[in-house]
Amino acid sequence: MSQSISGNPTRQLHELGQRLWLDNITRELLDGGTLARYIAELSVTGLTSNPTIFEKAIAGTDAYDAAIAAASRAAGDSALSDEDCFVALALDDLRRAADLFRPVFEATDGVDGWVSMEVSPLLAEQTDATIDAAVRIHRQADRPNLFVKIPGTPAGIPAIEESIFAGVPVNVTLLFDREQYLAAAEAWMRGLERRAAAGLQPQVASVASLFVSRWDTAVAEQVPAALRNKLGIAIGGRVYAAYRDLFESGRWRRLAAFGARPQRLLWASTGTKDPDAPETLYVDALAAPDTINTLPEATLLAYADHGVFRGLLDEDGEAAEAVLRRFAQAGVDVGGLAAQLQREGAEAFVKSWEQLMRRVADKRKA
Repeated sequence: MSQSISGNPTRQLHELGQRLWLDNITRELLDGGTLARYIAELSVTGLTSNPTIFEKAIAGTDAYDAAIAAASRAAGDSALSDEDCFVALALDDLRRAADLFRPVFEATDGVDGWVSMEVSPLLAEQTDATIDAAVRIHRQADRPNLFVKIPGTPAGIPAIEESIFAGVPVNVTLLFDREQYLAAAEAWMRGLERRAAAGLQPQVASVASLFVSRWDTAVAEQVPAALRNKLGIAIGGRVYAAYRDLFESGRWRRLAAFGARPQRLLWASTGTKDPDAPETLYVDALAAPDTINTLPEATLLAYADHGVFRGLLDEDGEAAEAVLRRFAQAGVDVGGLAAQLQREGAEAFVKSWEQLMRRVADKRKA
């Protein structure tokens, strides 16, 4: 599916100011040169991972078997936990990916070219343990272009602030609505303000990841056909307006004067779940400068093959608010559903993490 740059829809989004990241990582993507090709041909400038992605990668192939066996042999009788074994495997992959993105990272002076590694979801309700894990992962990764993913849950908010203050680049994950996004942005800004007050450089990178498609899955059976697959995009429009407003504020201008850079908004969960909807639904609708869309591999390839740019997302959010009023009339409680989706997302990552640990344990025994 290789195409020339000039005819590639992904290149057009890049030129409009939106960055496309791959929401996947496997050893096969790295070993086979596929990720390098996506960087060269499809304007991919970053990568995200999560426990579900790694669980599928380790369970679905034998690409990790030799490394798991070697790690177990090297540990001998020492207490190498399944989690330690996994973290070593994941960081091996992510370091390789970070090195592939390093030219982009350097060419953009650290704005782009990032990869992401998640702290254990088992720590989601343990603020101090999350902070310690974020610092440890950042140190162990030993790459300047690696984000540590911390959930934007109530317990995660203080961990985000402390991690930013400690100089750890953070990808805030599991955000679902404007209020959750603003709480995460507030934590990020407090961390930067504390750094500035302490005489530390405030250039600590961050992205805020808004999950999109899960909204539409949640209400698919509750709303009329005319509203199907419209809620996630409307929430995105509302959050984008808040994002634009934040960086017009005097508070941000003061931080920018110290040298801080914006926390970019990242569209996550952008693979279409409804088989009757276009596979590029959330790419088409969420084209916006100064944002990132992290795409499942199938969605990336679909957009590169037949994506059509249909215009930029409204900056003022008025169209989004009109759609959200229709959902309110249909009985959808957006605030309550956002909290539910965040809880369910955290629980799903715990389930994936536990499955992942079982996979690693089984491979080690084998």
